Parts: sequence; structure tokens; C-alpha cells
Amino acid sequence: MSYSVPDFSIKVRQLNIYSDVDEALSALKIIYEKNKHQLQEAVARFVAGDRTESHPMSATYPFLGCQLLNTQITQADARDAYGIVDQNGLYEMTVTEPSLFEGYLHEQMSLLKKNYNVPFYVGESDSPIPVSFVLDGGALNMSEGTERLLKANFIYPDLQRIDDRIVNHTYQFSPQGPQVMPLSLFTAERVDFSLHRLKHYTGTPAKVFQNFILLTNYQRYVREFIAYGLEQVTQESELTFAMPGGTVYTQKNIESMEEVRLDHTSLFQMPAYHLTRPDGNGVTLINIGVGPTNAKTITDHLAVLRPHCWIMLGHCAGLRNTQRLGDYVLAHGYVREDRVLDQDLPLWVPIPPVAEIQVALQEAVAEVTGLQGAQLKTRLRTGTVFTTDNRNWELRARELFEQLNQSRSIAVDLESATIAANGLRLRVPYGTLLCVSDKPIHGDIKLPGMANAFYESQVAQHLKVGLITLERIRQNGIQNLHSRKLRGFNEPPFR
Repeated sequence: MSYSVPDFSIKVRQLNIYSDVDEALSALKIIYEKNKHQLQEAVARFVAGDRTESHPMSATYPFLGCQLLNTQITQADARDAYGIVDQNGLYEMTVTEPSLFEGYLHEQMSLLKKNYNVPFYVGESDSPIPVSFVLDGGALNMSEGTERLLKANFIYPDLQRIDDRIVNHTYQFSPQGPQVMPLSLFTAERVDFSLHRLKHYTGTPAKVFQNFILLTNYQRYVREFIAYGLEQVTQESELTFAMPGGTVYTQKNIESMEEVRLDHTSLFQMPAYHLTRPDGNGVTLINIGVGPTNAKTITDHLAVLRPHCWIMLGHCAGLRNTQRLGDYVLAHGYVREDRVLDQDLPLWVPIPPVAEIQVALQEAVAEVTGLQGAQLKTRLRTGTVFTTDNRNWELRARELFEQLNQSRSIAVDLESATIAANGLRLRVPYGTLLCVSDKPIHGDIKLPGMANAFYESQVAQHLKVGLITLERIRQNGIQNLHSRKLRGFNEPPFR
């Protein structure tokens, strides 16, 4: 049914109102697919030689909005971390790939419907879909001249429109008219930007990423995960295993570990591997390499998928004389000397541990090692991790000694604080479990032979701890995972 347009800040063409979530979601999908197809056809005609074509102004992102009134604001349970609002007013967002995000959108819209009984406004926004976000790379054989003409006649991504103002709490409300607030943390163009970057960096499309993510910085974890994933696929017909580059293993085409080729993964900066479940609650493992820059890059883009959590499984330098090689470090605090997030998240912002993940990690270590109570403390130490951007920090150990000591740090690495801080910033639950691989300030420095023996004996156990942790979280219910401590006030209602 047609409805008069409320005074949203995003300009919208004819707006329809839906009281049913499924109908509203169906309308979003119809608008997006129609406009995407229209843009693709216009590009194809242009490349074929029809120079009268230009970017169709109707090829825009779908719009989704709702309005909360005074009589509705107190109806929701204040203990919830999302699906609630702090104030009345208009809420709006642009949407991309609604079929990809169908489960997420349905959950978030259903919560608002349940909590406030709001109708949803759906229409075509005035935000154009950039042409590069609907093209399959390499699908069009264009000359350099044609590509230049395409850029002159079609709309490309605009970095003036793609930013993190909402997640960084720097979003400015319009000074005129009623206050209009974002419905979600990301605009459609920001989401599209990350979806395409994910495929570029990891070698896998967004549709295969799972809700539980493990991040590592060692290739040996990849080999163990592949072996584990293929074994799981042989045992459960509903599971698949997706590799970088597009290969997907099922029970029908499963191969032994020896036949899986890994050489093509070098084509991708941060290759990703996915043990997929039909509900999306499988496990994705990404080898992010070494250093905070990659850690920030990948989590910036993973966040638009709204995963349930990400956990860092990596190696670290132990700082205490009582630690032994192979001991675990469960981070409950971080010293942020990584520097890559300083402009987005000031250093004075604390990075709190997420209790549900901390408990699950500790319980998983106890299960895998068979240790309990005081005995568990001989293998697992909880404390502060010092994350630096200096790969050879050991050469400055004498200068850093005071800082390490004052911060009560028990380990040094190059990624964990970045991953945790971006989890807080982007509202994605996070955790860190590291394994001590050397103790340089005590003279215990990695040597090739020692490192190989150590890694071979510890990687399988460490990965198993991570996988058991995610399974515990999944079985305990994800509704308890998304902590209110990750959210500020006046937050978008969508998690």
C-alpha cells in the first residue's frame, strides 16, 4: 500500500509500509535485484558500443526505515543488547544484498516488531549503487579506453560517502527537522565496499563466511584446520568445506588431505577456509599473517557480515620466567602499542574482556589438557597482552622493560590488541588465546629446529581448544554472547 513519506533524511522515492517482516524483506529483495539487474544491463550495452547509455538514476539501494513513538519506547527489555532503542524518532538505513543478509535482517526486524510493534517503510533510496559493486571482476572484456569512458559515464564508489562515522560515534544528526538516527552500523555502500575487499583479500566470496571466526598468523594452523574440516565433512552430509579460490568439498567429492593443494593460496593476502553449516553457524579460519595492519584490515571488513564472534589463536613471547614453551595465555587486558587504530578508537578507551568467551576458552583448555583447578594454572595464565607494531621488538627489550613491567604484561604479540579493540569498536564479541613460543627476555629465542618441534606438538592442541570454544558458545546460545558492554548509548537498534 502507498503511504505518505515521513521526513527521513535519506531521500526516498515512493514509500510503502509493511506490518509483516517477511513482506518487507521480500520488497527489499525485489528492489535490489531489479535495480542491480538494470545497472548490469546498462553497463553491458555501454561496453557493447551503445554510448548513449549512462548510469541509470533509478539504480539505487533499497531503503528501510521505521518510526518509534512515545507510547512504544518503554516496551522492550532493557537487558537486551540489541533490538532496542534509547529514544523515539525515525530510524533509517540503505540495504545491499538483502538475500545474502536475509537471516540477519529478518532477526533484527523481527526483534523491533516484537519489542515495539512497528511497521517498516520500504522504498528506493536516492543512494546510487556504484557500478563496480555489481560487476563480476573480469566478466567484461574492456579496453583501457572503454574503461575510462565507463568511469566518466557511470557512478563509482565515493570515499566521501564510505566511512565509519556510525561505529566511531562521530555521526552527526541533521540540525533541521526531526532527529533521524541510523538503523544499522553501516550504510549499504560501506557494506558493499567490504564485501568486495573480503573476496579480494581472502579468495572467497562473502556468502561462504560463517558466523564463528578464528584468526591465526601461522600456516600450520591452516593445515590442521583443513584436515579437521575434511574429516568433519566425511562424517556429516550437511557440512561443506570451502577453500580459497572457489573449491568446495562435500561428501560427494571429498579428497584426502594429501590431495588438497595449497599452492594457490599464495595468490591471496589473507586466505580464508570455511567449514560451513546450512544455518551459517560453522567456522571460518583466516590466516591473517603477521602484524597489526592486516589484523585491522580484515576485521574492518569482516564486521559488515555481523559475525557472532572472532577469536585470535596465535603465538606469543612469554614474559614471565615461570612460563614454559607451549603454555597458554588468555588475554583479559591489552596494551595497545599497535598504533593502527589510534584515530578510530582513542587509547584511553579500555578494552574489556567478554566474559562468555573468556569462560568458554578456559573451559576448553581444561577439557583438552585434562587439567583442573590449580593444575590448570600451570598451563594457562590470564593477564595482559602487549601488542606492538615492531616485528623485532626484542631488539628494544631493554627500553621496553619498564613499560612491560608497569603494565603487568605476561606476553607480547603483534595482532591481539588490534583484533580485540576493533571488536569493541565494531561491536563484535572477541577473545584471545595465545601459545608461548619463545621467551626472548629470558634468553629462550626461537631456533629453526626447536620451532618446528614445538609447533608440530602444539598447533593441533591449540586449534582444538579454539574449535571446542566455538562449539560451546554455539551450544550455549548466541543470544547471551552479544554483550551490552560493547554498545554505547543511542546505538543503532540493529546489532
